[in-house]
Amino acid sequence: MPIPQEVARRRTFAIISHPDAGKTTLTEKLLLFAGAIQIAGAVKGRKSSRHASSDWMDIEKQRGISVASSVMQMEYRDCVINLLDTPGHQDFSEDTYRVLTAVDAALMVIDGANGVEPQTIRLLQVCRARNTPIITFVNKFDREVQEPLNLLSEIEDHLGMDAIPFSWPVGMGRHFGGVFDIRRDRMRVFRAGEERRTENDELIDGINNPDIASRFGTDFDKARDEIDLITGAAPPFDHEAFLGGRQTPVFFGSAINNFGVQEVLDALVDLAPPPGPREALERKVQPDETKFSGVVFKVQANMDPAHRDRVAFVRVSSGVFNRGMRLKVARTGKEIRLNNVVSFLSQRRELVEEAFAGDVIGIPNHGVLHLGDVLTEGEKLQFTGLPFFAPELFQAVEVKDPLRTKQLRTGLTQLGEEGAIQVFRPVAAGGALLLGAIGQLQFEVVAQRLKSEYGVDARMMPSRYNLARWVTAPDSKTLQKFLDSNAANIAYDVVEAPAFLASSPAQLRVVQELYPDVTFHAMREHGGQVFST
Repeated sequence: MPIPQEVARRRTFAIISHPDAGKTTLTEKLLLFAGAIQIAGAVKGRKSSRHASSDWMDIEKQRGISVASSVMQMEYRDCVINLLDTPGHQDFSEDTYRVLTAVDAALMVIDGANGVEPQTIRLLQVCRARNTPIITFVNKFDREVQEPLNLLSEIEDHLGMDAIPFSWPVGMGRHFGGVFDIRRDRMRVFRAGEERRTENDELIDGINNPDIASRFGTDFDKARDEIDLITGAAPPFDHEAFLGGRQTPVFFGSAINNFGVQEVLDALVDLAPPPGPREALERKVQPDETKFSGVVFKVQANMDPAHRDRVAFVRVSSGVFNRGMRLKVARTGKEIRLNNVVSFLSQRRELVEEAFAGDVIGIPNHGVLHLGDVLTEGEKLQFTGLPFFAPELFQAVEVKDPLRTKQLRTGLTQLGEEGAIQVFRPVAAGGALLLGAIGQLQFEVVAQRLKSEYGVDARMMPSRYNLARWVTAPDSKTLQKFLDSNAANIAYDVVEAPAFLASSPAQLRVVQELYPDVTFHAMREHGGQVFST
């Protein structure tokens, strides 16, 4: 099949939500409905022997939360769907942000009881900044939740876009009767149970069908009035407005009961866009170009603990990948031959023979590929927009057993390269490393991973620093003078980018006034080459 047709078949999207909204459950059910798995993993209960397919770390299985972004590929209705499950916890928002640079659409999951929550708002801002199309699924209508009209209003207020209901709930909690498909003018009757499948559902045609009114009484009367209200007041669905991030289709259901999942899966195929062009510093790269290009948006260490491997997740940007082809790393000029590239169903891997724009492939390597690296057939490209944010929390780290010092440095270097934590080497610390994080849970995850994956029992200690800023200057002489004069507060990160560490915003302001020629950055892009203020 020619490249343009293959590209047109691709749908690459991320699932985003606040913790506990049901994101990982919905991920499981999408895999189930697409036929990629035969039984959904139980995501609740630490003692369960079944776990979500997208959760593969020990800590994820123990806590019932996602702390790493997972990649899964499946086929449905002649489309190749690349599904990226992201951490919901705000402490891992940096990882989620980078994943959102690799997708063409997002599926937002909202807890019907809690509405739009803080972490969801933060992720939505990222999507809005990139004009990423968003499909919305309001979950948990098998429980007592908020009124759907209130939820719709809340979605519009926070998204700053029109929310267009494609379905509408009839009742909620123990009175939940099902959802009415507004576009198809029919009701899908709710039946509880994880193993139920859509093809066995009862459908009743027509909003004015007396059978619906007699069976569901006042709940349906209320739903019908609300449907009349929203269809009269809301603008019609406009696909171009959706693709431009100005409208979001809204679906209601219960993921744990498999209810509403089919409609979401079909919407992803019917509405979400195929891969589009990607911006590089040098030019705009079109997905149907013949030459291969791809960018590393995530690195994960020890996905296979037996081999101590590191897998670089690459979003294919253009052309076609063929197994065994030789590609160049644009950053280093190093050529690599790719014979063992894999695709994923979470921890389950399959060798990739070919891949096209929009696909996500995994390249096992031992430190050759870093976040933001671009692979091409020879052209030097640098894709933009893969950020590292200045840490807000710091802890010093040392190993309890001095004989394990080498393993500690190896582990922290690898975890730093994958973006799980930011690792700084202070100039004046006598060799002690400093960890920087967005949230406290990152420290706990790193400590556990050091112990389980590297055999290192690490001790985390308080640090006097509270913020960091990467520094640049118009010339190397000015920068070096600043670094020498402030050596007690200078540290280098994993790509040797210099940063100024401060104990308070006041200290930072004083230094900024003293050195007006130096620029202090709250964000750096991959590799340290490109900075943003």
